[in-house]
Amino acid sequence: MLDEFLHILAAATISWILFVTVDILFRLPEAGGVSGASAVARDIEAGGGALAGGTMMGNIVCSPDASAGTLLAACGVYVAGIPGGLIAAAFVFIGNRICHDPGYAGTTGAVLATFVVYGFTQVGFAATDFIAGMVVAILTIQGLSHVHASRLLARLWRVRQ
Repeated sequence: MLDEFLHILAAATISWILFVTVDILFRLPEAGGVSGASAVARDIEAGGGALAGGTMMGNIVCSPDASAGTLLAACGVYVAGIPGGLIAAAFVFIGNRICHDPGYAGTTGAVLATFVVYGFTQVGFAATDFIAGMVVAILTIQGLSHVHASRLLARLWRVRQ
C-alpha cells in the first residue's frame, strides 16, 4: 500500500515536470494560443493571479496540451503499451487541429509521456500509477488555487526567459 502511494506521488511529480516543461518550451505562458485562453488568463489575473501563468492555464483548459497528452498517453500505455500511447498521441493531435491550436505541445507531451510511462513500467511502476499521478498533477495546477498556481507558472516562465 505504501509502495503504491509512493509510486503515485513519484508519478505525479514526473508528470508535472514533464507537462509543465513541455508547455513552457512551447511558450504557452506567453500568449493565448486558442480561443478562450486569454479570457481565462484575464479572469485569473483579475482574481490576483499572474497573467502569464493564467495564460498557460487557459491554454490547458481550452485545448489538448501537454497535461491532457500526458494523461491520455498514460491511459494508452495502460491499455496497449507503446502502440496505445502513440494512438493517444494521434487523438491529441486531432484534438489540437479541431481546436485550431497552432502548437503541438499536446502531441509532443503525449509522445514523450508514452515513452516515459512505458519506461517506468519496466522498473516496477504501473501505468495506473501515472494515470492517478497525472490527475494529481493537473489538480495542483487547475484545481487547488488558480492564484498560487498561476504565480508559480509565471515564475517558471520567467526562469525560461
